[in-house]
Amino acid sequence: MSLTQHGRAGFAVALVAALGFLAAPAAAQAPDEAHELTFTRDVAPILQRSCQECHRTGSIAPMSLLTYEETRPWARSIREKVVARTMPPWYVDKNIGVQGFKYDYSLSDEEIETIAGWVDAGAPRGNPEDLPAPREFRDIAEWKIGEPDWIVEIPEPFVVAPEAPNWWGDLYSDSGLTEDRWVRAVETKPSIEGFPVVHHAVTSNSDPESDDDDYAFLNEYALGKNGDIFPDGTGRLIKAGAQIKFNMHYAAIGVETTDRTRVGLQFYPKGVVPERKLISAHVGDDEDLDIPAGASNVRHDGYYRLNENAHITAFQAHLHNLGKRQCLEAIYPDNSKEILSCADWDFGWHIVYNYEDHVAPLLPKGTILHVTSWHDNSEANRWNDDPTNWAGFGQRSSDEMSFAWVSWYELDDEAFEKEVEARETLADNDE
Repeated sequence: MSLTQHGRAGFAVALVAALGFLAAPAAAQAPDEAHELTFTRDVAPILQRSCQECHRTGSIAPMSLLTYEETRPWARSIREKVVARTMPPWYVDKNIGVQGFKYDYSLSDEEIETIAGWVDAGAPRGNPEDLPAPREFRDIAEWKIGEPDWIVEIPEPFVVAPEAPNWWGDLYSDSGLTEDRWVRAVETKPSIEGFPVVHHAVTSNSDPESDDDDYAFLNEYALGKNGDIFPDGTGRLIKAGAQIKFNMHYAAIGVETTDRTRVGLQFYPKGVVPERKLISAHVGDDEDLDIPAGASNVRHDGYYRLNENAHITAFQAHLHNLGKRQCLEAIYPDNSKEILSCADWDFGWHIVYNYEDHVAPLLPKGTILHVTSWHDNSEANRWNDDPTNWAGFGQRSSDEMSFAWVSWYELDDEAFEKEVEARETLADNDE
């Protein structure tokens, strides 16, 4: 792509995509055919980096993979899952759009080859002296963002009856803040007991000085999602006296369950004001969904216009049980187009893909974000309870949605030009 094809604005994102591939960490060398692959030397380090956070006693995975004795019985299943790239859960397409993400625990092709080769060789243990030191883990109940500076709970414990219809509603709690504070990390978290009944929890905060009853987004909890640690120099403001709104969705599980969802906040030091306000919003909402029974590849499209220049920091698909895949595309003011990211969908994992700072998309004002979603209402979808039934938009997990959560901060024209020029310089230095 050249400047003459799409202009300076289009070049900015093309440059981002190119740098994403250039900046990706070098992959490990493929295993030597003469090198015997063993658990202690070759496989254990991969499991430690990308699997054991979930696959340990007391965590969310069904089995522990901390030791050879725990791992060996699952060797064939592990091979199947990693070769299909269903585990570890990281579903962004590595062949389309911007590459380069923070907190990327996916496996490289070489790591997948190593695990597959180890299983094919009979999953040998190897020399115990080659085993790396055990990882140290946080307790499963601890906050993923680290210990919060401030915690706000829903006003009272919420009891979900054993058999009850889905419940949606807004619960309000005083923040307890007596001075304005800027937030640098936030996590919304059901209680340990309440975790099974919380479908989602979206937190936001009010502006005490406004008469419009507006609430600014803080964070979303959904299955498989952690907290949000904001990029350096960005934050969200909570004013003194603000209320916290918890938009809750509860679903019964057959036993009486009590929940006390809360939101944890980490602040910038008092008096520190970040340079940019971080925005997170629904993008490309489409509520006119028509998903016929048995259909496996149903497409819907939605659009969102950026009124200011934007540095995109994160992309997260949002679909329900029938979701299959989603792509985020930029349509520039000159009508040129660029796919930013695509990700396959698994309802068990609401993953936020945080772009590395130096490859994050830079989009000029007037750009339209185009969200394309696909749904699978066939029996091949393991999340589908009834492939004989039509599906449309709704709040229940058995209904459907189609939008993306996108995070960004706005740039005036001068700041935008500086970021574009910095990318050009970086590209020139890498050539």
